[in-house]
Amino acid sequence: MVMRIGGLASGINTDEIIQKLMTAERMPLDRMEQNRTLLEWQRDGYREIYQKLYEMDTKLILDMKKSSTYNSKSVSSSNESAVTATASSSAQNGSYNIEVTNLASSAIKVGGEISFNPNTPLNELDVPVEPGIVTFQTYDVEKGEMVKHEVSIDAGDSLNDILKEINNDKSNNVRAFYDEQSKKVIFETTRTGNYNGQGDEIIFDSDFFNTTLNFNGVTETGGTDAAFKYNGVDFTSKSNTYSLGGVTFEFKNVTETGKKVSLTVDNNVDAAFDSIMKFVDKYNEIVDLVNKSQTEERYRDYKPLTEKQKEEMEDKQVELWEAKAKSGILRGDSILTSGLFDLRQTWYSSVDTGGEVTTLTQIGISTTADYMNGGKLKIDEGKLKEALRENPDEVYKLFSNNTEDKSDPSRGLINKLEDSVESMMKRIEERAGKTTSSLDNYTLGKRIKDLDTRMSDFEDRLLRVESRYWNQFNAMEQAISRLNAQSAQLFSQFGGGM
Repeated sequence: MVMRIGGLASGINTDEIIQKLMTAERMPLDRMEQNRTLLEWQRDGYREIYQKLYEMDTKLILDMKKSSTYNSKSVSSSNESAVTATASSSAQNGSYNIEVTNLASSAIKVGGEISFNPNTPLNELDVPVEPGIVTFQTYDVEKGEMVKHEVSIDAGDSLNDILKEINNDKSNNVRAFYDEQSKKVIFETTRTGNYNGQGDEIIFDSDFFNTTLNFNGVTETGGTDAAFKYNGVDFTSKSNTYSLGGVTFEFKNVTETGKKVSLTVDNNVDAAFDSIMKFVDKYNEIVDLVNKSQTEERYRDYKPLTEKQKEEMEDKQVELWEAKAKSGILRGDSILTSGLFDLRQTWYSSVDTGGEVTTLTQIGISTTADYMNGGKLKIDEGKLKEALRENPDEVYKLFSNNTEDKSDPSRGLINKLEDSVESMMKRIEERAGKTTSSLDNYTLGKRIKDLDTRMSDFEDRLLRVESRYWNQFNAMEQAISRLNAQSAQLFSQFGGGM
């Protein structure tokens, strides 16, 4: 920074004068700075709307295309402590009777009590375990036979180290642990069911397991299949779940002899209604946001503040000022007005569903009567739930019947809405870009970049202007200084002659 001192000869406050001159010179730069800020605000406003559209397009619109959204099923059980179930959208409504005679269980083997600390190195025991390989077997479903698993014992390994190694091997289908209270090692399969019809699910081959951990002669328990009657027909399952006809049953307990659990599958109208309501709420949120951008008052006298202006104001004053400066900056924008119109028009379309339901109003959904409200959707809960209960397939087709031909009268409303949403997003992206876009890739970015260049050039010009002012004032000071010197000389001459 150059230190300049002026006014020594003239007594003029040169610095203050030049600052005022430069303030006037900076006015075009201040206007460019304000314009740049305004462009950034507009860009951010577009991007906020884009993000809302993106969220709806990638999540809720996708959900609204799924048959399961409209054909959601609920299952009630007469004895939830014994059997519960879930049903997919393909499940047929009706009743199912289940009698559970046996639950699937994991195979388990408990060794005898051991006398050493599980953290003691095995090669330091009274009867040392030498480093090497020990093995055990479990049933491999793909191979259809018992398969041997190797466990490496290294010098200094403790029992807990070996158990950890066993548990880290996910291919062996077992978990092993030491029980502090009983001082026994327990092996248990990580899956339920009887896989080895010829014998145990867990077999120990090495003395380490049989002698050191006392598994020799231990009887295996568990490892059983679930057994149940479905509408009087016997079935078995390796696990305590079983799927039939789109219904997945979960067995929790054995039923009393001769007692059946009745499960009833029906349309889950509440879940379907909630899904549609969630979509409508999001859609209305977007309409509100876009509509607000078009109805906000524009305060043209409130320009964006420069950094210098902000320094002269309190934070609250800056906040209130900028709220007015930002208001209505997207008002009248053609992308948003035409996009909002296209969204609204979607809901007036009719769809050939092959049934009686062809329009949105028939299922209790309509746009608000107040056009200034932006065309938000409103729902008649009773009418929509009735349609979901009586005609879920037609409601699904009304919304989501997909076809590549956009002029096809059977094309669903959600598919048409998606076209409008993605078209609007594309136009916004061309105008305002995304957070990852460079300035060269969108219209407002190019304008911001152009302003950056002009502002940089103008700042260079201001430096030259300020330097010129100082040179001019310095020249003036030098002239005054010479004049003062000449005057003093003349005065001394006249004074000397008297």
